[in-house]
Amino acid sequence: MTKERLIIFDTTLRDGEQSPGASMTKNEKVRIAKALEKMRVDVIEAGFAIASVGDFEAVRAVAEAVKESTVCSLARANVADIERAAEALRPAKTARIHTFIATSPIHMKYKLKMTPETVHEQAIKAVKLARQFTHDVEFSLEDASRSEFEFMCRIIESVIDAGANTINIPDTVGYGEPLEYGQMIGRLIQNIPNSDKAVFSVHCHNDLGLAVANSLSAVVNGARQVECTINGLGERAGNASLEEVVMAVKTRRDVFPVETGIDTTQIVPASRLVASVTGFPVQPNKAIVGANAFAHESGIHQDGVLKFRETYEIMRAEDVGWNTNKLVLGKHSGRAAVKARFEELGIEFANQDELNEAFTRFKALADKKHEIFDEDLQALVTDVQEAHIEDLYQLEFLEVTSKTDSTPKAKIALNVGGEIKQAEAEGSGPVDATYRAIEAIVSSDTNLQLYSVNAITSGTDSQGEVTVRLEKGGRIVNGLGADTDIVIASAKAYLNALNIILSKSVRAHPQVEGV
Repeated sequence: MTKERLIIFDTTLRDGEQSPGASMTKNEKVRIAKALEKMRVDVIEAGFAIASVGDFEAVRAVAEAVKESTVCSLARANVADIERAAEALRPAKTARIHTFIATSPIHMKYKLKMTPETVHEQAIKAVKLARQFTHDVEFSLEDASRSEFEFMCRIIESVIDAGANTINIPDTVGYGEPLEYGQMIGRLIQNIPNSDKAVFSVHCHNDLGLAVANSLSAVVNGARQVECTINGLGERAGNASLEEVVMAVKTRRDVFPVETGIDTTQIVPASRLVASVTGFPVQPNKAIVGANAFAHESGIHQDGVLKFRETYEIMRAEDVGWNTNKLVLGKHSGRAAVKARFEELGIEFANQDELNEAFTRFKALADKKHEIFDEDLQALVTDVQEAHIEDLYQLEFLEVTSKTDSTPKAKIALNVGGEIKQAEAEGSGPVDATYRAIEAIVSSDTNLQLYSVNAITSGTDSQGEVTVRLEKGGRIVNGLGADTDIVIASAKAYLNALNIILSKSVRAHPQVEGV
């Protein structure tokens, strides 16, 4: 029996970026978008074009870079938002405008301060305007799971007549329960006269840990698009995880009457890239992409798997991309081999200078680390491609002493706008001493909100990847640094965050309203 297609709509670059501290640069968005395209994601929501100049440029850059997937921009149901989204999407081969308005009584009364009649009228106008720019228009009823059923039926019927061909029923606050939410989707499809003229979509948040369950329940009840993110990234408790939705549908073919077009072998590489770019490491016991997802500690389990894999494994690790990143490079690898591997990973360079810088850094890393893995290359490229940020502070020298029964000390030299400045400081540990020495020079007046260390690969010679989250004046940024020396990586991460947060070109974090 031929199964219907389930459209996978990835919003890692938009809703995923709304996680505090997960803000991505334009280049990082393009890298992730290319990974999603390689995975054969149907729709990539690249951002909220009107949110800032940076968001607009990022949406446009993704629209220019992606050819196989539909590129989408979010827009509130007003003229300015929709026109700005259309402008950003102009270079896209296939574009979608995703417009929305809140429909729950609590949102209409307290947030919008609008009557249901006015909301209804504005929704119709927004869809008609969006259709002037593209034939692919999605309409979302924000906070649908707390909206009145009859009002939803009326507004959905109207926006479909106005030209919306995708209708999204989001569980904006994660309030839904699988049985109830799925039945609501089924009732909407059954009760709306023109429901056959649109694809019904769901966008579930994970506040109660039910985002994937709600999404899959909706699929059973007729939804044919799921909006999700890599690693479940998103504001508050996150969104439905793309990897979990896709693999549930693939593994339980007996339950779900749909199939996706996703290349599942690209799931783990995409997960690692998103974790590296955002600085949000994946928990070891995370389904599908966690380090322990296919590990067996119990002797009984190990024995069973060795005798017959299906005794304790319902999926093959290689089907989702585990064990596909093999060692291919070392200190004797030439420029052509390195360039070819970058291309295989979907990494593109803006010009020859960027490639040359990447190769130089590769050689330096290879002198420290005998085995170079794909994860090392991803971290290396992050350093190279973010070099356009105004590097007011550059690390010139760092010396740290740390031994038992003595206070750790750090001596540092920074290049500050061409002038070398030095400082020394003590701290409770080598990293603390290093950060105190940096602050003795820069006096940034920032708040350190997160310090996280993650080993990029296994082994004692692994690069350590450090994420530092700084806040200043309400702006939150992540800084990344990688090195085989964890203290140096920590200094790089801190300086990277300082350079971003003090850069005049940096945009405010996109903590804006949305679905």
